[in-house]
Amino acid sequence: MESQLNDEQSDSAIDRMNRWIRTSTMLKLAVIGILVLVLLIPANMLQSLIQERESTRNAATTEVSSKWGGQQIIGGPVLSIPYEVTTKDEKGVEQTQTNYAHFLPDDLQFDGNVTPERRNRGIFVVMLYNSKLTIKGSFRKPDAATLGLSEADVKWHKAFLSLGISDMKGIRNAITFRVNNQTIKAEPGIPSEDILASGVSVPIQLNADTYRFESLVDLNGSTQLSFLPFGKETRVTLRSPWHTPSFVGSFLPDQRSVTSSGFQASWKVLQFNRNYPQQGIGDFLTRANEAQPSFGVNLLLPVDEYQKTMRSAKYGILFVILTFVAFFFVEILDRRRIHPIQYLLVGFAICLFYLLLLSISEHVSFDGAYLIGSIIILALITFYVRYVFQNTRLTILFSLILALLYGFFYSLLQLEDYSLLLGSFGLLLILGFIMYLTRHVDWYRGYDQKVLNT
Repeated sequence: MESQLNDEQSDSAIDRMNRWIRTSTMLKLAVIGILVLVLLIPANMLQSLIQERESTRNAATTEVSSKWGGQQIIGGPVLSIPYEVTTKDEKGVEQTQTNYAHFLPDDLQFDGNVTPERRNRGIFVVMLYNSKLTIKGSFRKPDAATLGLSEADVKWHKAFLSLGISDMKGIRNAITFRVNNQTIKAEPGIPSEDILASGVSVPIQLNADTYRFESLVDLNGSTQLSFLPFGKETRVTLRSPWHTPSFVGSFLPDQRSVTSSGFQASWKVLQFNRNYPQQGIGDFLTRANEAQPSFGVNLLLPVDEYQKTMRSAKYGILFVILTFVAFFFVEILDRRRIHPIQYLLVGFAICLFYLLLLSISEHVSFDGAYLIGSIIILALITFYVRYVFQNTRLTILFSLILALLYGFFYSLLQLEDYSLLLGSFGLLLILGFIMYLTRHVDWYRGYDQKVLNT
């Protein structure tokens, strides 16, 4: 008899424990918190996958650019004159070394048209460009005495002009210079790398007081086109049908016009806007300013689906939390128990949305991919919760909440400048709504049934 009584008491304790597990609000919240932490794993895996796909796209861009032409930086022309320096070593033996004096142009003008080129590498689109640049300017006859050089040491007959081009693979046609009405063919390479690391050069006869030059450069490149302000006054004018430019570098354009049909921009940079003189010996630009100022345009892709997908995925865990909160209130307000596995399945479905968004956006626009992915996941979750809730009204309400959340997060993605403001007020509104719904909840005993009935 006593054994039977003990068994009944033990069964009663187990029943109470089971009842507490099934009905405890705090335990349910703790379980939901653990489920959110579990879903952080696939959420982080998705962000890693997005970064991997972006790296693959960038590798494809780099591969195509390496054959077409990379980011181009145009510098010069620079007038360089060799001179000899004689020194004696420790044994008194004379050694002759050739150095270079460099003179920057008084006036320098670039006028060009930039034409975008579209290339495909697998499923990836690589945007390149071709630029046709007209370069004009002038030099005054250099004076070696201003640099402290002896006339006898200067090799005036070996003077040359050099034009810096960062990626020589982009040159499409032979380059010629017209100097004081004399046409001179350029040769690849620069005798001195003091100022410019790569480019072309032409010999020049110093037999006049002023030297006016002109050249046409047909150049391929990718992503960015920049210029070095070597003139006392450097003017650059660019035109292109590219409608999503980003003006980069140390100087913004003085005038610019960006429309759906393209852009036009012009810069004017003075010698006083940079920290090196118009002439010097050796690598005087590097000594004066280690980071040479440059300016130009970055030809951005109209839409970078990976950046938008990554921004969207960063909101993923917040989306999961808000969905779980909606599930939780169905339990509290409708007295309906939902198993943690059902929470988890819905959470996985939400994470799957970002995988769909990533994969679909590689083939269609980001907006189209977002619409397709959200419709698929909404349909999947709606079908599932219909059997979980066993209530058509709750199912429609829950699906409407999810649709509003998808719309809300899409708005955050579109309003880059105001996303923080909109997100803050949106979360404030959601929190206020939750506080309103739970104003009568006794978190120790549950929801007030009288209030529920009213």
